[in-house]
Amino acid sequence: MKRTGRIIAGVLAMTMIAGVASGCTKYETGSEKTYTYDEAVKELKAFNDQIKTDEVKAQLDIYNNETASKTLASIDTFPLTVEGNGSIDIEIAAATEMSSAAPDDWMNLVAENFNKSGQTIGGKSVSVSVRKITSGEVLTYMTESDYRPDVYAPSSAAWVEMLSAKGVGTEVLADRIAGNTAGVLMEQKTYDAFIEKYKDVTLENVLNASIAGDLTFAYTNPYTSSTGLNILTSMLYAFDHDDPLSETAQQKLLDYQKQSPPVAYTTGVLRDQATKGIIKAMVMEEQAYHNTPELKNYVYTPAGIRHDHPLCTFDYVSEEKRQAAKLFTDFCLNSESQSLADKKGFNLHNDYKSQPNGMDGAGYLSAQKIWKKSKDGGQPIIAVFVADISGSMAGSPINSLKESLLATSSYISSDNYIGLVSYADNVHINLPIDVFDEEHRAYFSGAVKALDIEGSTATYDAVLVALKMMLDKKEEVPNAKMMLFVLSDGEQNRGYSLDRVAPIVGGLRIPVYTIGYNLSDESSATKELKRLSGINEASLINATSDDLINHMRNLFNVEL
Repeated sequence: MKRTGRIIAGVLAMTMIAGVASGCTKYETGSEKTYTYDEAVKELKAFNDQIKTDEVKAQLDIYNNETASKTLASIDTFPLTVEGNGSIDIEIAAATEMSSAAPDDWMNLVAENFNKSGQTIGGKSVSVSVRKITSGEVLTYMTESDYRPDVYAPSSAAWVEMLSAKGVGTEVLADRIAGNTAGVLMEQKTYDAFIEKYKDVTLENVLNASIAGDLTFAYTNPYTSSTGLNILTSMLYAFDHDDPLSETAQQKLLDYQKQSPPVAYTTGVLRDQATKGIIKAMVMEEQAYHNTPELKNYVYTPAGIRHDHPLCTFDYVSEEKRQAAKLFTDFCLNSESQSLADKKGFNLHNDYKSQPNGMDGAGYLSAQKIWKKSKDGGQPIIAVFVADISGSMAGSPINSLKESLLATSSYISSDNYIGLVSYADNVHINLPIDVFDEEHRAYFSGAVKALDIEGSTATYDAVLVALKMMLDKKEEVPNAKMMLFVLSDGEQNRGYSLDRVAPIVGGLRIPVYTIGYNLSDESSATKELKRLSGINEASLINATSDDLINHMRNLFNVEL
């Protein structure tokens, strides 16, 4: 397997985040008591005066490049939702909106019906297996590992074109097996105000309204989300019809990113945020909108290219399996399967035609790279990783923590500022915050490898120390965004409590992403970590899953 740092994808659900606020009025974040920014800074300094802290000299790891070359998690971390048992069985890598639980299970149901239909080739029974995996993750695994599905069913044709541009020989079996569109979703009052001023919901008008401050428009990570890729490339085209990859288009995207909200990981995350009333305008696939009754007070308008779920096979697939793939393609297109697609929210807006975006496969790949450079609006990020080294982390948890940090640190952009803190009874500054150039990256690797188990769990003491480090560094880099990552397996049992620390975190408006080890859904430790990450609308990753490295890889790529 190759190094995985170039392509981003996965299953991690990300929430919208915010930068540091500097207002002087009190506000509430959920049910948390929250200080003003100035009050939070004052309290943070006072608390830090009482915390015992030492600095550990990091060792330079001259082998850090070898450490960074970790492989992807096993493809089996993406489950087979249907398993065939025919003499000829083909594996279909299918987009999650059709390979998940109901109502997003069209492909699963069609596959099960096909497997029951008694299809044969040359007297051999034929079946299909379905793997639930995002369209972008297939691109990652096929180009960065030895994963080779027999058939690919992505959300849009863009991913097939990107595979072809990467040198993978593809054969399109059907341009469309379940029609869908992507577009702009607006809350009704927001829609009415938009129409009154801008007349039509076009992506160009949405961009103009966003730049003018009349609309906050949320979209998704174009490395993992077909909708995000669609909207990104449509935005670039709107910025420059003649050359959507031009310096002009790139600069306009950078200007737009400076005032737009950060991206969400998938449209599913946006859907969840919209149902809570947090987001008023966002991207969305029509099928997802149709199957979410909580969004009935939102108005949907299609935009960009269609998401018709093409079906393709590859030049390495045997002739026998190719014939099986064609049988399955015909089965997907029969009247029974298409009627089922209608019931699952597909095949709406059949009259909508894809809008031009000036992209081919290589163009889509270039657009992703452009987004990666501009996603933070040209602002660097200051981040600190806070690692739990208390006794309960001994064994698998601490090994997993080290492996995930080492394997995924290569995805952190070199223009960001990174530090490392660890804690047990006391708090250790293992790596002061500095720009993440190759030397600092090597020191980070050495510091992570040197982490060792100690005693109790002073989680929030460490959080306070890390927050103070970040504020100090921000005086040197005033335009930077800040975020904190806490890796832990349990509740605090030493030092300050979450109740004492939460108002400070809320007042600073610094998102805290938590990675929890050995968590159960109902444990008090899980609830604490969720509460901490929920203060400023960040997220919790449960590190008990086998694909932690994938989760961390995706998190780092979206945020860092």
